[in-house]
Amino acid sequence: MRLLFDTNVVLDLLLDREPWARNAARLFTRVETGAVDGALSATTLTTIFYLARKIVGAERARERIRQLLALCSVAPLNRPVLETAIELDFTDFEDAVIHESARQASVEAIVTRNPGDFKNATLSVLTPEECVGILEQRERQAGAAGD
Repeated sequence: MRLLFDTNVVLDLLLDREPWARNAARLFTRVETGAVDGALSATTLTTIFYLARKIVGAERARERIRQLLALCSVAPLNRPVLETAIELDFTDFEDAVIHESARQASVEAIVTRNPGDFKNATLSVLTPEECVGILEQRERQAGAAGD
């Protein structure tokens, strides 16, 4: 399953924000094992660096970005993405950019804690809880099929 993670899900993981960190960790563990193909928007990476630099300093922020780049692909962010995003019926331009980046990266779903921000999405939008549930169900089915 190819998923694009919204900034809030990545921050939940990196900042260990409860009660959301557990599901974020479950999702990123699946990315680490290759069970999920994770993608991020370039805007997510710049936002995370900006915030992390203030909290943990520039070098540790760079290390976090390196870790994310090692785990996830980066969805396209170019002129066509921006031109399409600005025409979308989204309240927030950044969410429209994330959506269009995800669409052009051919992801199956955007994973976010704020699905209302993507109410006009043409892609599937899942909360981390919903996504973990779907992945666990698929894993159970695969296990039963292998028995």
